[in-house]
Amino acid sequence: MKAVRIHEDGGPEVLRYEDVPDPTPGAGEALVELRAAGLNHLDVWVRKGLPSVPKPRTLGADGAGVVSELGEGVTGLSVGDRVVINPGIVHDGRITVIGEHTDGTCCELKAVPAAQLYPLDESLSFEEGAAFPLVFETAYRMLVTKAALRDGEWVLVWGIGGGVALAAFEIARALGARTIVTSSSAEKLERARALGADLAVNHAEGDVVEAVREATGGAGADVVVETVGEATWERSLGAAARGGRIVVCGATTGHSPPARLYRLWWKELAILGSTMGLPEEFEAAYGLIRSGRARVHVDTVFPLAEAAKAHERLESGAQFGKVVLRIPT
Repeated sequence: MKAVRIHEDGGPEVLRYEDVPDPTPGAGEALVELRAAGLNHLDVWVRKGLPSVPKPRTLGADGAGVVSELGEGVTGLSVGDRVVINPGIVHDGRITVIGEHTDGTCCELKAVPAAQLYPLDESLSFEEGAAFPLVFETAYRMLVTKAALRDGEWVLVWGIGGGVALAAFEIARALGARTIVTSSSAEKLERARALGADLAVNHAEGDVVEAVREATGGAGADVVVETVGEATWERSLGAAARGGRIVVCGATTGHSPPARLYRLWWKELAILGSTMGLPEEFEAAYGLIRSGRARVHVDTVFPLAEAAKAHERLESGAQFGKVVLRIPT
């Protein structure tokens, strides 16, 4: 089969589209003929060596396809079933991620624990199926499990257009929250308004903290979705309401911003860390999509052989939605 693998850390140029042996499903596994694989920033970090993983390594956490073979003891699945993969595998009290801790989904065939496979809803294409799992699971855990988001609350989401940001926006709206989104792109802000954002602010030109205060009658955002880190941290603290919750799942611009501890006690803020999600969180997020309450956004689709171009698109920051690889049959 064909797969996209790395043999060394580096830029998109280290991605190799190459032949590898076909996998066979073990006990409790199903072999999936993948039709699409979604890219995440996790793939960029792994490719760069942050963290450095054993090599060669097939990248990719998200995927959707068709069951082609069943391993011993597998029930509830049939050959030919359309499926989507939950990339977070729970064992020994922790979550490991397909593509980070094991070989991933940027390949034609993948043996997957059967418990990680869910029916792909007929309303979703393979590309859409590969676009939502990791980011929606992550965002649902952030907003619901960690931040306990309530109907009518205000949610601030930095950098609309990215995968987690769009998933958080969709989940917040689906659960009755009011949304404030930011971007440095006027085009992205306009698209977010068309999708139903209550407020869209240019974080490069405008005063996000003041805009949040005005929108919320001076109160601030009840929940802040923080994935950026050093570039936005002070403004996240400033924009949060008294008693607000700032939930953090990443720090793409740096992980050691000034703490500004005085804001924590003055405003009695809660800072909540969040990573990936449990099966029940994946299922709840998927339920919002299947019901039509939350939408999946695909930015661009590249053939598997052009994975380097897909990585370049993801790293450019120009995308609005997920970058997906189409895998030919």
